[in-house]
Amino acid sequence: MSLTTGIIGLPNVGKSTLFNAITQAGAEMANYPFCTIEPNVGIVSVPDQRLDRLTDMYHPKRTVPTTFEFTDIAGLVKGASKGEGLGNQFLANIREVDAISHVVRCFDDKNITHVSGKIDPVEDIETINLELILADLEQVNKRIDRIEKMARQKDKQSIVEYSALSKLKEAFDQGKPARHVALTKEEEAAIKPFNFLSKKPVLYVANVSEDDIAAPEQNDYVQAVEKFAEKDGAEVVAISARIESEIAELEAEEKKAFLKDLGLKSSGLDRLVAKAYQLLGLATYFTAGEKEVRAWTFKQGTKAPQAAGIIHSDFERGFIRAEIISYQDLVADGSEIAAREKGHLRLEGKDYIMQDGDIVNFRFNV
Repeated sequence: MSLTTGIIGLPNVGKSTLFNAITQAGAEMANYPFCTIEPNVGIVSVPDQRLDRLTDMYHPKRTVPTTFEFTDIAGLVKGASKGEGLGNQFLANIREVDAISHVVRCFDDKNITHVSGKIDPVEDIETINLELILADLEQVNKRIDRIEKMARQKDKQSIVEYSALSKLKEAFDQGKPARHVALTKEEEAAIKPFNFLSKKPVLYVANVSEDDIAAPEQNDYVQAVEKFAEKDGAEVVAISARIESEIAELEAEEKKAFLKDLGLKSSGLDRLVAKAYQLLGLATYFTAGEKEVRAWTFKQGTKAPQAAGIIHSDFERGFIRAEIISYQDLVADGSEIAAREKGHLRLEGKDYIMQDGDIVNFRFNV
């Protein structure tokens, strides 16, 4: 299942530093705007302690984690919706992602220039949010007159679309993003093809200095971002892109020791991915055996046949049943054999809704 979050922000807020750290993909970095012109795409393995535990239990020939895709999108500036700073190209890149990780600068450093000449993360957020809204408004304005004429002709689909676009236009004129507009299911379906930028779920990534990472809640900039996010219905994760760069160079045991010295239980990557999963409503199921232990990403609410189709389309097409043990039961019982003996193996059919942590064997016939 391929889902991606776009890393956006003003120039020089630490986007590419963060991207390099979490993907080790080598995106170019420089102390000037627009050094990242083509969007860099990187795939990062998703850390999951459950996968490690299953590997210890099954001793497979290989272990395959699930992955998450990050796209590093060049820095936006005020006027991007009008094409400033290659804005049209960058906005198009954002339109392709499923969610937005909006990096904001929450540290002072006189050696790193700021595009507006001062550090104000909330103003930075508002600048980019407005550009996304203005780009969406332009889309609505191009469409609404035409669809209004069709709606007047009593075309049912056009009536629904016109209703949705009218609500959105009113919100955009007031500077409100599409994700704050209440729409019916029919209206949601009507506007889906527009892929509105301000409709995408947002995670604010507060980039702090190394000195503040142990207690980011004491950083005034982070506090301001959290207050804004609360009103916006968004989540916040504090990271230090520079520290993540250092962590990326370390082996597993060195990484643990380094994090412990910093007073951190997990890396910024772990917390960023966890928040991104939460933001997109994602969960993980596992397949486990002697040959392979593997993690698979699925959307919460997915039924068993569709989850099977993530592995291969034949699994979904010929689905018979799913043999499932919950991760908690398996660990508590100590082995798959013990779980079967205790009746913790369940047979589920086509209507079963997959749960996070399910360990599953799909039965199918094509």
